[in-house]
Amino acid sequence: MDTSEPPATAPLTERNRSMLALGGTFLGTSTSYELYQAIYNNAAKLVEFTGFQLSLYDPEGDVATVVFSADDGEECEAGLTYPVSDNEVIRTCAPTSIEDQSSAASLKCPDDVKSVPLSTLSVPLLRRNRVTGTLAVYTQKADAYGANDLELLERLAEFAAIAVENMRHIEALQRRLQEAERLEEIGRLLASSRDFDEVLNRVSSAALELLGLDGAGVWTHEDGHATVCASAGSLGLPPGTTWRLSERIFKVVVVKAQPFWIEDYAAYAYPHDLRDHFSPGSSITTPIMVGERVVGALTVRSKWVRHFTVYDGQLLDRLAGQASVALNNTELHARIQALSLTDSLTGLPNRRHLHFHLEREFAAAQRGRKLALVLFDLDSFKHYNDTLGHVVGDLILQAFGEVLAEENRAMSLVARYGGDEFVSVLSDSDEQDAHGYLARIEASIKADHVLASHAVTVSYGIAEFKSGETTSFEELIRTADRRMYEDKAAKQSHAKSPETG
Repeated sequence: MDTSEPPATAPLTERNRSMLALGGTFLGTSTSYELYQAIYNNAAKLVEFTGFQLSLYDPEGDVATVVFSADDGEECEAGLTYPVSDNEVIRTCAPTSIEDQSSAASLKCPDDVKSVPLSTLSVPLLRRNRVTGTLAVYTQKADAYGANDLELLERLAEFAAIAVENMRHIEALQRRLQEAERLEEIGRLLASSRDFDEVLNRVSSAALELLGLDGAGVWTHEDGHATVCASAGSLGLPPGTTWRLSERIFKVVVVKAQPFWIEDYAAYAYPHDLRDHFSPGSSITTPIMVGERVVGALTVRSKWVRHFTVYDGQLLDRLAGQASVALNNTELHARIQALSLTDSLTGLPNRRHLHFHLEREFAAAQRGRKLALVLFDLDSFKHYNDTLGHVVGDLILQAFGEVLAEENRAMSLVARYGGDEFVSVLSDSDEQDAHGYLARIEASIKADHVLASHAVTVSYGIAEFKSGETTSFEELIRTADRRMYEDKAAKQSHAKSPETG
C-alpha cells in the first residue's frame, strides 16, 4: 500500500467520489477472496492504516472468523476463529474508535502481526439490522482517526455487507450444486460396489472431500463396542481401533438411530483409551443402517471447535443414507451370491463354488504348491432313502457334511459334489497327507451319533497333482472318481467273498 500521500489528507469530496465506484468494483469479483481484496484496496483509498482486518460472524456457533487480514501492506494468515465475547462491535452492534490497544476488544490480531496498533477503527457489517461481521483498520499513530474516517468506513461497510452477503449466497449455491453433483457421482460409485470394505472406504473419503474436513471414519458396533473399519484424513482413527461406546452415544446413535454432535472435545468425556487420538475440535456421528438395523456410524471431525453447521449435518445424513442403500445392496448381493455358491441342505459349498476354488488351487499348484483331492461317496445311500425315507437320508447327508467341515483346515475346502458325493480339496497337501486326513474322517464317522447309528461307511478316491502330468483340475476329479469306484468295487468284492460270507 502506497502511504507517501496519506488518504486522510484528501478532501472529503474526493473520498466520496471514490465511494461511488465501490459498487462496480465489488460486482467485478468472482470469489470471496477477490471480494475481500477489493474491500481492502478500497479501504486503503479512503482511510490511512497500517493494518486491516475483515471478520465474519457465525450466529450458529456464536463465533467470528478473520477471513482477510493485512499488516504493513502484507497479507496475514486468515482463518482465526474467536468467541464473540472478544469482539465489542459484534456484541454492541456499534462502531468503536480506540486509542489504547489494551482496551481494543474489537480487534483479534493474528500471531504474525508486525506492528502494534495504537489507533483502531472498527465498524459492523450490517444486513437487515443483523451483524454479519466487522471491518477494522488500525495504525501505529496516536489519535489518527476522526469523525470523517469513521463515516467513510461505515459507508464502505454498507457496500461490503451487501457484497459479502451476495457472494456468500452465490458460493453457497455453487457449493450445493457441486455437492449435489458429487453426491450423485458417489451414489453411483457406491451402488456399483459389491464389497463392504470398499463401500466403507469410499464413504469415509467422500465425507472428507465434500466438507473439507480433517478426519472421517466408519465404525461398526458389537456388544457395546465400536471398531473402526475405514478412515481418512489426519484426524481419522486407525482402522482396527476398538473402544467401548459411551451409554449416551449408544442410546442416541445405535438405539434411536439419530446423529450425535460434539461441539468441543475439551468439554466431552471421551474414553480414556482414545485420549491420545483426540485433539481440540468438533465432530458429528451419523448412523448407518442395513434394513432397520444400525450396523455402525460415520464420524467426521474438524480441528475447529463448533465447526459444523446444520447444512453439514444434512449433507452427512444424505451421504450416510447412500451408504445404507449401498450396504443393503451389498448384503443382498452377498446373500444371492452365497445362495448360488452354497448347497442348501448341508450348508457346504456347492459344485459351482468347488470349480471356482479348484481353478485357483490348480493355478497355485502349477506354481509349485502341493495339492491333493479326495472324492467321497456314501456306501449304499439309496438303501437308506428307500427303506428309511428321505428325511433320514437328508440327516445322514447333513451329518457327514458336518464331519467334513469340522476336520477341514482353513486353507482347504469341502463341498457337496452332488447326490451323496462330497469333495475335499486339500491345499498344500500330498497323497500321504490325504491318507492321514482320511483316518481322521473315518474316526469321526464312528464317533458321530447319526452316522454310527446307521452304520454309515464311505468309499473314497485320492488324486494328487503331479507337475508335468496333471493337465487340469477336471483331470484331478476324474482320477479321484475312478479310484473311488475302485475302492467301492473292492469293498463289494470283499463282501461277496466266501471267506467273508
